[in-house]
Amino acid sequence: MPITISSRNGIPFHKVIVGDTSLPRIVFLHGFLGSGDDWLPIARQLEHEYCSVLVDLPGHGESSIAANGNPDTFFTETVDTLAEELSRSAAPEPCLLVGYSMGGRIALALLLRHPDLFEKAIIVSASPGLRTKEERISRQENDEGIARKIEINFEGFIEAWYDQPLFATLKIHPAFQETEQKRKINDPQNLASALRLLGTGRQPSVWDELQKNRMPIQFFFGKKDLKFVEIGRQIVSLCPESRLEVFPGCGHTLHIENRELFLDCLKTFFNKLQPS
Repeated sequence: MPITISSRNGIPFHKVIVGDTSLPRIVFLHGFLGSGDDWLPIARQLEHEYCSVLVDLPGHGESSIAANGNPDTFFTETVDTLAEELSRSAAPEPCLLVGYSMGGRIALALLLRHPDLFEKAIIVSASPGLRTKEERISRQENDEGIARKIEINFEGFIEAWYDQPLFATLKIHPAFQETEQKRKINDPQNLASALRLLGTGRQPSVWDELQKNRMPIQFFFGKKDLKFVEIGRQIVSLCPESRLEVFPGCGHTLHIENRELFLDCLKTFFNKLQPS
């Protein structure tokens, strides 16, 4: 069931719903270069237990993005617009939330800003942002260089993107070729705008907000994604009600590299009753 909703501030969200809408909802947010369809194999395996909402984030899939968006406010506007859309959707209970990488950064900000909308969350291979203004400015400059590469030579960018060490385990996985081909379907101009407006350099840091959390959260990281495993350890040391789950043999894209373990951990966590 594909649906596109435009909010009052003009940020559109295309989404696909998989499963009976009377079932508990899981909202899935994809990473940079991806789309809601990335979660479709997982949603199909969950459709008898959950209703999965697969969102195309701005600039990805069927969701457009305004190139002239305000880079200082667009990230937070995106988070609040998505919260507005979720709150309008008819649902008897708070929903569950899963976000990967860029979608994980958005998901973490979303649940910290709008905790009443959610019951539990899984954050995959994502960070709470950069701690200092200087780090964010440096990252903005780096992302601008990447955005220009996307605009000039998109296929060359895709090849270089997956040459990064954090994708080394994905590149030798049987699903890599299909994943790479799917990335090339996106519009490079939209992706460049998404990077400029939603990149890590434009994300307000939520490190200081972690201690306020009271929602059960699991942070999933691949064991070979060393930088992010360390980020995960720092997160759970600051964030109450959170737990770190490290996937052996996996890198950044652990939900692709070991889908069976990902599904098992997701079901175990989401099905577990919390103490009253």
